[in-house]
Amino acid sequence: MSSTHALTRLTAVESRLYLRDPSGAFFAILFPAVLVTVLGLVMPWADQPFDATDPVLSQVNGITGYTPTVLALAVATVALSTFPTTIATYRARGVLKRLSTTPVAPSRVLVAQLLTNLGALLVAAVLMYVLGATVVGVEPPAEPLVLLLALLATVLSAFAVGAPIAARAPTAPAATGWGMGAYFTSLFFAGVWLPLPLMPDAIQTIAGFTPLGAGSEALAAAWWGQPFPTSSLLVMAGWTIVGVPVAARLFRWS
Repeated sequence: MSSTHALTRLTAVESRLYLRDPSGAFFAILFPAVLVTVLGLVMPWADQPFDATDPVLSQVNGITGYTPTVLALAVATVALSTFPTTIATYRARGVLKRLSTTPVAPSRVLVAQLLTNLGALLVAAVLMYVLGATVVGVEPPAEPLVLLLALLATVLSAFAVGAPIAARAPTAPAATGWGMGAYFTSLFFAGVWLPLPLMPDAIQTIAGFTPLGAGSEALAAAWWGQPFPTSSLLVMAGWTIVGVPVAARLFRWS
């Protein structure tokens, strides 16, 4: 069996298992759309300029301004919580130990999970925009192709952080505990607690060197029509190049 065929079959199995978990499927696929819609309906700033002092952001309404952050939040939830916990559960139940007796490489297990979650997040992004635009007036992204590139880079770099946790955590509770530390730190730098443009310059600079901070900046630049986010994409590429091979090397079957 070729490595490509084996990876395809493994990804198909992971996808079926993924959809059988209602909570995981909800947070990966439906939660971003629900959150944007609820925020747009209940927040008084939803139809106001996102930042009246900025020439670009003054043309973007509040809910559109917050939409890239919600997308980054969805990526962080999957990459730093759902993904490591799933792999650790397989490890604790002996699934990975059985796989270790086959030709399946650790990298293939991680890649299958990445592809499954990437597909879920792409669907989530489409649903979020369609429901947000229909119900609360989310404006279309100024650069759709750049947005797609930014989303792919954000997912890869976030998984580069979650993958070492998934590679080593012995149980699901351990993965949850380790992942939550990275998760809440990432949410801060992604602008979930306070939008990045409103943070002090020093915090914005630090955030730009973190996967979710750079991801949030790139997603926002594409959605709001700001200059091409070259530096943010390079930062995320660096995290991906380092994190994924390290995770494959550290991977424990049992």
